[in-house]
Amino acid sequence: MKKAIVFLEVRESRIKKSSLEALSTALTYKGNYFDEVHAAVFCDTPPDFSTLEGNIPDSIQVYKNIEFSLYTPQAFKKELATLKSDAVETVYFFSNTALGKDLAPRVAAALNCGLAMDLTEIKLENGNFTFTRPVFAGKALEDMQLETSDKVVTLRPNVFPVKTAGASGEIKLTTTEVSNPDLSIKTSSLKKAEGMLDVSEASIIVSGGRGLKGPENYHLIESLADALGGAVGASRAVVDAGWRPHREQVGQTGKTVSPSLYVAVGISGAIQHLAGMSTSKYIVAINKDKDAPIFQMADYGITGDALELLPIFTEEVKKIKG
Repeated sequence: MKKAIVFLEVRESRIKKSSLEALSTALTYKGNYFDEVHAAVFCDTPPDFSTLEGNIPDSIQVYKNIEFSLYTPQAFKKELATLKSDAVETVYFFSNTALGKDLAPRVAAALNCGLAMDLTEIKLENGNFTFTRPVFAGKALEDMQLETSDKVVTLRPNVFPVKTAGASGEIKLTTTEVSNPDLSIKTSSLKKAEGMLDVSEASIIVSGGRGLKGPENYHLIESLADALGGAVGASRAVVDAGWRPHREQVGQTGKTVSPSLYVAVGISGAIQHLAGMSTSKYIVAINKDKDAPIFQMADYGITGDALELLPIFTEEVKKIKG
């Protein structure tokens, strides 16, 4: 028997969209590869499963403990590894979030199996999976196959669509009260910027660079992001200068993003930044330097002073959206 196990990440009692992407992707291979697709959730209070949008696995294993309101890696790893049971082949699906990037390698080590991370494409050919991921700071794509029967993979958020035409019907839940979980490693607290979207999962991102000339001008980025209904991002130079918090940094040493629309304002386009946003569906660049590297990747480019152009851009967006 071949089965998939999808880790559903919960934040504030809701299943994260990136986890729904992983579940939907696993379900696309049910019948033509997997015999069964299951999901696992760790929580103190079960989340709202109505948000699965028709992507119904064969079962959902809910692990409950008061400590599971925050990430507890050793306990999560132990329970996930036991879900393999007697399956001939088990593929574990995670989203490539901060939590997923930490937990997936732990599960792979526990199972002594192959690991493929930050995938942007999965192909099933001749009964074997081929996994694709960006390498060399996004300059190339690597295709790989894992030789172990069990596999652990993480999917880049916003790359794999959530299909709403999946299986329907009653959700089969199995709840396990976990007593005495391994708390040798645990998250002590979790802080979130109220009212701000996470750039790693946002479908629209507006990022600023040193072309904004100072933190006092960053309200222009925030205004455009608000008008578009998107998240605020930043280049490494801006974060290093203390203009913006690290959680907004996009790039090789920040967060890797794949939004539908990425607006780069006053960002020259260093390779480290491009590595973090090169898989965006559409890229708009605003820069006064017509030879800036960002224009080579942009779908649309505007040459000019960002401080003059952003208010105009924002007003036009507001007019269109009514």
